[in-house]
Amino acid sequence: MGGWKFLVCLLLLIDLCSSFLVEQQPLVLTYHNGPLLTTRPAVDVHVIWYGRFSPAQRSIVADFVQSLEASKATEPSVYSWWKTTERYSGRSNKAMPMANTRLGKQKLDAAYSLGKSLKRIHITALVDRAIASRALPVNSNAVYLVLTSDDVTVEGFCMSCGFHANIFPRKNFLLPYAWVGNSETQCPGQCAWPFHQPIYGPQTPPLVAPNGDMGIDGMIINVATVLAGAVTNPFNTGYFQGDAGAPLEAVSACPGMYANGSYPGYPGNLLVDKITGASYNGHGVNGRKFLLPAMWDPATRSCKTLV
Repeated sequence: MGGWKFLVCLLLLIDLCSSFLVEQQPLVLTYHNGPLLTTRPAVDVHVIWYGRFSPAQRSIVADFVQSLEASKATEPSVYSWWKTTERYSGRSNKAMPMANTRLGKQKLDAAYSLGKSLKRIHITALVDRAIASRALPVNSNAVYLVLTSDDVTVEGFCMSCGFHANIFPRKNFLLPYAWVGNSETQCPGQCAWPFHQPIYGPQTPPLVAPNGDMGIDGMIINVATVLAGAVTNPFNTGYFQGDAGAPLEAVSACPGMYANGSYPGYPGNLLVDKITGASYNGHGVNGRKFLLPAMWDPATRSCKTLV
């Protein structure tokens, strides 16, 4: 029995020592030599609204996209956050002039043309149909953003709050597209945190959403995530770490970080609106305030927050 105890202790000691010897892999997003949208002179964000969205909800998202180019917004600004993408410069290793990121055409599909339960192939079909019908233009310098309302289920919703991919339409080039769903009634603890209590971890009180809509303000976080991924890794040959099939990208590499002092379960020391009590870290157009996630900065090789 004594020999057995000695063996167990020895194995535990070896395991403990090995945990000190194995270094954590540094967070470095490697460039994989493919095309980037960050090097294009302009990037349009075309939006497909699928399902039930109020005019007020659509205006919040539209204002966010327009804020990406609002260079005169009060600091800290959405523009300053987005400007980090210019450092994803590809082979040149030199920061490119900031791409003019604009709100493009918009298409409303309030009649749920493909039903209320969608698979990923349906997201692709929505983009393809919008282009084929000429509701949206064919544009290789664009991201086609599909947004689904809170009463629409999408395959893998609770595993992913949004994704970006690409399609090969009737032209000879790939087009990047992305999807984000309104998570007010679906996995809000995962996809609308920190405006909802988290699914796991410390059950801290949720923050007040800056635009008064937990679902839409949560969508903004996820729209920011997929847009940053789409411009810095549009065809799975750009900047990422890990497997190309499940990469860590510009924002997804920095989960749960929104401000200085953040740690798992705590978003960080955010700005707070004195009147509404809402938490935010970025200013946009039309007096809007938004909460934006950290983005990996190629210059410092670290996750960068606005505040």
